[in-house]
Amino acid sequence: MTKRHEAVEIAKLWAEKAENDLLNAGHTLKMKSNCPFDTICFHSQQCAEKYIKALLIFHSTNFPKTHDLAELVELFPENLDIGVDVDDLSILNSYSVSVRYPGFEEPLTRRDATKAFSIAKKIRNAIKDSLK
Repeated sequence: MTKRHEAVEIAKLWAEKAENDLLNAGHTLKMKSNCPFDTICFHSQQCAEKYIKALLIFHSTNFPKTHDLAELVELFPENLDIGVDVDDLSILNSYSVSVRYPGFEEPLTRRDATKAFSIAKKIRNAIKDSLK
């Protein structure tokens, strides 16, 4: 197996994991009551992070162990623009770690969860096109 073929296969595995996160977020968002909005926000962030890392792997770009989406996007090759909004990355960044533990300052709302899910889908769609 060539290094290029291996990179493509590994990128596909990351994209599959990202799809699972998006699927979890989408199903959870359909809950009418007792909806865990923090879980939706976390899985939305994870979807975006894994797709971004898949694209980096696809382009054979090394990346550090980080959850910072803006830092990861800065590693994209110069000629690669997927139209990611820095403000959207910032919103998702806030859900990478803190929402998983007690003490998150403000309770999240359905609006927060819907926005996070929407951003994740937008990033996913842009990156899926680039992975072809």
